[in-house]
Amino acid sequence: MTRGLAGQAAIVTGGARGIGLGIAQRLVEEGCRVALWDRSFDGFDAAAEGIAGALLQTVDVADHDAVVQAFRRTEEAFADVHVLVNNAGINGPVAPVWDYPADAWDRVLAIDLTAVFYCTRAVVPHMIARRYGRIVNVASIAGKEGNERIAAYAAAKAGVIGFTKSVARELVDTGVLVNALAPALTETALFREMTPEHIALARSRIPMKRPVQVHEIAAIVAWMAGPECSFTTGFTFDITGGRATY
Repeated sequence: MTRGLAGQAAIVTGGARGIGLGIAQRLVEEGCRVALWDRSFDGFDAAAEGIAGALLQTVDVADHDAVVQAFRRTEEAFADVHVLVNNAGINGPVAPVWDYPADAWDRVLAIDLTAVFYCTRAVVPHMIARRYGRIVNVASIAGKEGNERIAAYAAAKAGVIGFTKSVARELVDTGVLVNALAPALTETALFREMTPEHIALARSRIPMKRPVQVHEIAAIVAWMAGPECSFTTGFTFDITGGRATY
């Protein structure tokens, strides 16, 4: 188990389901107080999910003003915020660029990339003032490779990787470390947004021949979010079952 997270406070965007929920559950196990930011908590039972006491905030992370207000409420509730996990994201359509709906492109970029900027921008001054912070951005192997028929998603995740490098350099002497991770195909409810053909193709590219499990991602994030991650910043960690060898 990762040590040193007990008593800290973390924000997890997109925390009501999938990867975000798995990350929140692991952070709570480690002793963190957790704020979940999500667009909806309909049917969500924090106690049933093992995170009773979590702060639940309905927020559209693609809305700058909503993010600023949500952070203000989180700051009031927790006083100190030590960790931000930028996880919220959508896949968008699976289609070639010439058939890709323009409005879908805008929405994918807004949620998967611009929201990472908004949330980071809101939290960083708080962390700088305290000379400590950990920001974890959930990217994707698609952001490294550029996968066909999901150009918006791949472009957004490539942007997250570039953003991570840039802001890490800006914060390198502040005590605030910023890293990302790049999962391959992950077994979550988002499978419903993908075609069977897309899932089969993504699975075939993974040498271990299986999707990433949420608990495996959460374990890496728990280390990245803690004080034991003390000399790595601006890096994107691989979790692809051997797909990425660089």
